[in-house]
Amino acid sequence: MIIEPRMRGFICLTSHPKGCEKNVLNQIDYVKSKGKIAGAKKVLVIGASTGFGLASRITSAFGSDAATIGVFFEKAPAEGKTASPGYYNSLAFEAAAKNAGLYAKSINGDAFSNEVKAQTIDLIKADLGQIDLVIYSLASPVRQHPVTGVLHRSVLKPIGDTFTDKTVDFHTGIVSDVTITPCNDEDIANTVEVMGGEDWQMWMDALLDAGVLADGAMTVAYSYIGPKVTEPVYRKGTIGMAKDHLEATAFKITDDLAKIGGKAFVSVNKALVTQASSAIPVIPLYISLLYKIMKAKGTHEGCIEQIQRLFSARLYTNGSIPVDEKGRIRIDDWEMDEAVQKEVAELWKGATTENLPAIGDLNGYKSDFSSLFGFGFDGVDYAADANEMVEIPGLITVVK
Repeated sequence: MIIEPRMRGFICLTSHPKGCEKNVLNQIDYVKSKGKIAGAKKVLVIGASTGFGLASRITSAFGSDAATIGVFFEKAPAEGKTASPGYYNSLAFEAAAKNAGLYAKSINGDAFSNEVKAQTIDLIKADLGQIDLVIYSLASPVRQHPVTGVLHRSVLKPIGDTFTDKTVDFHTGIVSDVTITPCNDEDIANTVEVMGGEDWQMWMDALLDAGVLADGAMTVAYSYIGPKVTEPVYRKGTIGMAKDHLEATAFKITDDLAKIGGKAFVSVNKALVTQASSAIPVIPLYISLLYKIMKAKGTHEGCIEQIQRLFSARLYTNGSIPVDEKGRIRIDDWEMDEAVQKEVAELWKGATTENLPAIGDLNGYKSDFSSLFGFGFDGVDYAADANEMVEIPGLITVVK
């Protein structure tokens, strides 16, 4: 079938297998171009199929020659219907890893479930024995609690006051005001249940109890802080409460890992175009302005550049890992540079539909969004028939 992008709001209903493959191969080429990293050799990535998780798996494998196990929840293809992009990404990654002589296996299922945790532990025991790095990079809007069975849904809302500010429809370029009403206590609790640190803690408890963490094992989860302009709806809103919980959980996990000399860290990463960030009001406008400034300064990074720098310049330098006053790794340092943020704030004040093409990088935003689904890559013939029915060999699918 000929596969074309079919957009609906902040999602694309189709994905292109050859385009997703090109996306993965481009990231692999970048990591290889930067040289080897003396990193972990046996790595588990939870949330491994897109964004920072995929970049972490690629960096581990092609930067450090690591064996990797990836856990994700992706839709397989059906006749006449494409798979989700993360499925095609994982297929391309596994093929490239195996061509390079690297171990790579994947588990498709609900990472919040006890069943997926058990299956992952069984696979580690059977194939790798122990692992020395766990990346936790889940980005789901819902979570069914594995103990209570309750389905929790996260919400993006401010706390206390109604929030009104600018946003942009990145498809049309129209800048308008958006208003979000404040949350209640139940909204906060549900968002923390989904996006906080409890599931990360459950994963690490299960891995530690099963004896599959090597001495000195490290785990890293990803977070975001962002600028003052997004603070009321993000870092000081419901999601911020969840991020606070995630960051506090790192200290608890570090205490638990002390018996094997292990540590847990939260890495605060840069604002990037993802399916999740595209759904957050004000973020697309902020990213559009930010990209314009950082590209002009030569400091812009995509997912793979950000994670390659995290691994090479923070996690594996043969020295102590630098952290801020709250114990967090800050790889958002170039974004949060004072001069960059001052310029964003000034542009934000005057941003309109008419001037955004000049003061922002909306085309860059659109391009990055399309690339998430495998569209817009040079060297891919999008007018040719593509086989949507490709499958990941040996994929372990866990159905609850």
